[in-house]
Amino acid sequence: MAQTETQASTTTVVGVFENYRSAENASQRLTESGIPREAIQIQSNVRTGAAGSSGSGETHHEGGFMGWWHSLFNDDDEDTRGYGGNYAEAVRRGSAVLTVTGSRETTERAADIMNSAGAIDVDDRVAGWRESGYQGYDPNTAPYTHEQAGIERDRRPANGTESATIPVVQEYLQIGKRVVKRGSVRVYSRMVEQPVTDQVRLREEHARVERRPVDRPVSEAEIAGFRDQSIEITEMVEEPVVGKRARVREEVVVGKETTERTQQVSDTVRHTEVQVDRNGGSDANTNSEYDEAAYSYGRRLAENPAYRNRNWADAEGELQADYTRSNPGGAWERVKASVRRGWEEATSR
Repeated sequence: MAQTETQASTTTVVGVFENYRSAENASQRLTESGIPREAIQIQSNVRTGAAGSSGSGETHHEGGFMGWWHSLFNDDDEDTRGYGGNYAEAVRRGSAVLTVTGSRETTERAADIMNSAGAIDVDDRVAGWRESGYQGYDPNTAPYTHEQAGIERDRRPANGTESATIPVVQEYLQIGKRVVKRGSVRVYSRMVEQPVTDQVRLREEHARVERRPVDRPVSEAEIAGFRDQSIEITEMVEEPVVGKRARVREEVVVGKETTERTQQVSDTVRHTEVQVDRNGGSDANTNSEYDEAAYSYGRRLAENPAYRNRNWADAEGELQADYTRSNPGGAWERVKASVRRGWEEATSR
């Protein structure tokens, strides 16, 4: 809702919009109605990604938003300063502030255009902040990021509507693998001396001289050999000769082999279930909760990797089979529309 402040001979109307795009659209409508571009200014939170190029006079002052605000209004006006803090808080949370300065006739026309373009009621917005602990604008508080501003808008009913968004969250189990060192095998070899005993048979030859007494006549042969003579006998003895030879009697092969095994992994995943309790009214429409469950079922399956990037016509048969297995006796035609709505909303994001 646009608000008007009067200063000297001119009047300034101030409007707050959900984001820069909404303020820019309102600015375009203002210029189309004949209001000069130089009379229009937009202030937004650059960090949220809200600021952008604009034909309107988007300005940035030293001292930030409050410096810009004081340049528009009298610094000594306590009411104006209080409102400035609320508008600064709106900008910090991702909204955009649009102002038009001119004659009273111009600003009244601008106020009507801003309200029709979706200007926010700042007083209602501040009341909602106070319920969450807001006590006043603090210039030292960091502005919202683009993601934070989006989350706050999603949690808040849209301007002029009776709806709010509840995110439905589904967790999926992701299983990966990592290599863990379990141990190692090291093989050493060393030389060991070991005493060995064995037996071998040895032969020895010894000279033997034997004298035998006889008494017989000498033969002619013996007479012929009756001269000096000598007989020599060589004695032979065997001695052990020790030698060694090496032979390979065993091989130790060092290596590793790879095997695979299947391990079952169990864990718990969470998901959001939305329950609708209808109070009062006729009992003829008691299937709202059932439709909400089917809607959530469609969103969950659309986010399942097994169905990702598939359209409804291609996946409907499998979805029906899956639903029938999970809900024996369930009527697919009764819930089909709700399931399809959840599926298509999830896949169109």
